[in-house]
Amino acid sequence: MSDTQAHGEAVAAQSQPHPQARTVDMKFEFIVLPVSDVDRAKNFYAGLGWKLDMDFVRGEDFRVIQFTPPGSPASIIFGQGITTAEPGAAQSLYLVVSDIETARAELLARGAVVSALFHDAGGVFHHAGTKGRVDGPAPERRSYGSFASFADPDGNGWLLQEVTTRLPGHGNEGDTTFSSSIELAGALRRARAAHAESGKRLNPQDEDWPTWFAEYVVREQAGTPLPA
Repeated sequence: MSDTQAHGEAVAAQSQPHPQARTVDMKFEFIVLPVSDVDRAKNFYAGLGWKLDMDFVRGEDFRVIQFTPPGSPASIIFGQGITTAEPGAAQSLYLVVSDIETARAELLARGAVVSALFHDAGGVFHHAGTKGRVDGPAPERRSYGSFASFADPDGNGWLLQEVTTRLPGHGNEGDTTFSSSIELAGALRRARAAHAESGKRLNPQDEDWPTWFAEYVVREQAGTPLPA
């Protein structure tokens, strides 16, 4: 199929009514990082404690290495002969965490050079580069608002972003999942704190508290109104 034919089909598809039901999942699987020294990059990401999924070599000019950050459904790939991008060209790669101070401390302990916590002057997302950075976490530790940054040896740039409560529409209550016991434990701690703030007394003999906790955890991830 030519590019012209493909474009024509895309235009035709856009003119048709969008189906109401989702028929095919499109799962973001990995991003390719451009690096200049494959073994140096491999040592760096291994040192962060990321899981080495693959180190595939075929010939002298083709190598594929894949790592997955802890708890992540998506991975990174780098190597030799797999991208023409300049080393270090990948920027603003997000690592979403539930506790940014703990995540930053762990990266520092593993040898990464991580910035101090910052938030954006505008309060929404962040500016490119270092423009608009304000020292310290977001006011009231607002979800989505606190960041820290680091880079790999080639300069590919990463951002830690703290997310504790999803914005409305950014989650699907029917698809609520947790990628690790650490994430679930963090959600349960927030549910316990919210339960206490609501004036409810936690009584293990009360058959209703697991229901309240579960409802809080699901709604928090889905970005829907939290239980009172």
